[in-house]
Amino acid sequence: MTQITKQFFYFTLLIVLGIVACSHQPNQWGDTTTNSTSARNDSIAKLFDATTASRKAAKLDTFFRNLQKTAKFNGVVLVSQYGKIIYKGAFGYKSFAKKDTNTTETLFQLASVSKQFTSVAIMQLHEKGLINYNDPVYKYIPSFPYDPSITIRSLLTHCSGIPNYAYALDKVINKKEPMSNEQIVNLFAKHKPGINYLPNARFNYNNSNYVLLAYIVEKLTNMSFREYAQKHLFAPAGMSKTFIYDPSKSEMVANAALGYTPRRGGYWQIPFDHLDGAVGDKGIYSTVEDMFKWDMALNSEKLVKQSTLQEAFVPAHHFKNLINKNYGYGWRLQLMDDGSWLTFHTGWWHGFKNYYLHNPKDNSSIIILQNVANHALARVKVAQSILYPDKAWYFMKGEAFPEEVEGGHE
Repeated sequence: MTQITKQFFYFTLLIVLGIVACSHQPNQWGDTTTNSTSARNDSIAKLFDATTASRKAAKLDTFFRNLQKTAKFNGVVLVSQYGKIIYKGAFGYKSFAKKDTNTTETLFQLASVSKQFTSVAIMQLHEKGLINYNDPVYKYIPSFPYDPSITIRSLLTHCSGIPNYAYALDKVINKKEPMSNEQIVNLFAKHKPGINYLPNARFNYNNSNYVLLAYIVEKLTNMSFREYAQKHLFAPAGMSKTFIYDPSKSEMVANAALGYTPRRGGYWQIPFDHLDGAVGDKGIYSTVEDMFKWDMALNSEKLVKQSTLQEAFVPAHHFKNLINKNYGYGWRLQLMDDGSWLTFHTGWWHGFKNYYLHNPKDNSSIIILQNVANHALARVKVAQSILYPDKAWYFMKGEAFPEEVEGGHE
């Protein structure tokens, strides 16, 4: 081989190796699906059995039809197992005045189910090295008026001790205009409302934590949280119909479901108010089909690496009152009899009451979006027992829906 031929050979080899290396580079916000994750998902998909799925679908349909008759269930359902949809159903009206029926493409306000999107945004920034979970909040919000021991992790896991903005700022906000996250941050800095308890001393579900997290995302990316979510959360997951409510663009929700609460034998539509301008803790509108795409994206590393996501599913607290119930990063957790943790979240805001179970162990989900805030979802454990008949006893004994109002303002 001549010297020129050798040089050409090595030059060509370097180009080929470069192409191969580039093909395995992670995308901008998270890793491409790794071989191990892909193999795992393929293995789980092989567990799907059409006959068993059909039998479960029939039971689910019977249950939700009866739930509509007996508990006035009004909403949309999607259930998947082993990465495949086994049941979809729509019940009742998205608008009682117009008698417009709900469909599986109807948009619902996700309420506090929105929090997991905020946590994934923080995880993406963590993967990029732009944020550390143990960083103090004041590092990103210099005007933050509270203890420096309050960290990003404190916000993610609801143990910061800071007060709920909906109540703490109630007397100093302009209720005629939608609040922004920046306004909330500035009002906290100006008025310094007292903390509820010592930082990191206990768990206390609080919407302020996720409003601050969304604000930090804005500061680190120079994008509004609405823009960031669209580009780095919804689009990568293929959620083409999902968006965050913007008070200045009310036409966005023209075809969405309206939120209601039962009143005097009928239903009262709950209007938007000044609190609907804040994002991160709530505000996302989506469909059950888009939420299924989100569920699959979480399993496939389209958003963050599995190793990063696993941190969100680990109990963050070791307080005595959280032995069987706990919280991760934007996810509620409940201890199963086999020692594993059930991963889910609920949502309750302005008449919307939701439940989303994400089971990464077998790529299964239960997605229930309801636009009447009644007690129908208290029976969600029946749907769980249908999906997992071998664990029916466990689900039937447990509490299905947390007592507190998720939105903190109903």
